[in-house]
Amino acid sequence: MRAPACLLALMGALASTQAQAQTPAPLAEWQFSVGVPLEKLFEETIPEWEVRLGAAAMLRPRYDGSSKYIVIAGPSIDIRYRDIAFASIGEGLGVNVLRGKNYRAGIALTYNLGRRSKESSPLLDGMDNINPAPEAKLFAEYAVSKEFPLVMRVDARRSLGGSDGWIGDIGAYLPLPGSSEKFYWFAGPTLTLADSRYMNAWYGVSASQARPGRPQFNPAGGVRSYGFGLSAVWFFDKHWFATTDVSVVQLVGDAKRSPLTQSSTGGAFDLSINYQF
Repeated sequence: MRAPACLLALMGALASTQAQAQTPAPLAEWQFSVGVPLEKLFEETIPEWEVRLGAAAMLRPRYDGSSKYIVIAGPSIDIRYRDIAFASIGEGLGVNVLRGKNYRAGIALTYNLGRRSKESSPLLDGMDNINPAPEAKLFAEYAVSKEFPLVMRVDARRSLGGSDGWIGDIGAYLPLPGSSEKFYWFAGPTLTLADSRYMNAWYGVSASQARPGRPQFNPAGGVRSYGFGLSAVWFFDKHWFATTDVSVVQLVGDAKRSPLTQSSTGGAFDLSINYQF
């Protein structure tokens, strides 16, 4: 990397890539805030305000475990005040309660669009809808060092309605070689866990919902999936930049064995055009 101090200052722009809500989709949780801890690590000061606005589109499964895909479009918004608070479509509305040169931890309020059974797949006919609901999130991020800019992240989210369960992620990412003053990319793995309440809402089938080809199924809590993501940003003008995210997720355990799961391997791709003020 030819100019890390300058380049890493641009990494925060990637946080504005997401146009979709936190409806389960094959994107790693770290991709919603990629680059933010590295910006602090490599820059002496953080601007008082950072505002990035744009438009984005995503290709993703119709529902978690579906074999069919849809395109979702919407705004891309990422606003940050110093290293204290943020409002982001991907990361939510939150506060960094603990913060330092190479770490942050805090709370956020995000949301989940739920699942409309009849609109998602004939396989879900007769299943209960999962209503849209806000989610409370706890998170922590740590960047190892300038010499080894590995970022590790953990988070836990509780749906305040909807599935009414807990889900959490353990992930990490690293800047990749080949970056320049106008182009940056990152890659890393993620592991997702969920409690039994969450698993039953998304993957379970009750006795009253069972039918031929869809037997009763009561999943247990535990590891839901593992995956890998790649995120990139390209500044094609002083203020204008494009971002993209690609990810692959593999459902495991009871999530994979669920009669509602048509494909245990899912993927997502999104693209956004943004303006940095």
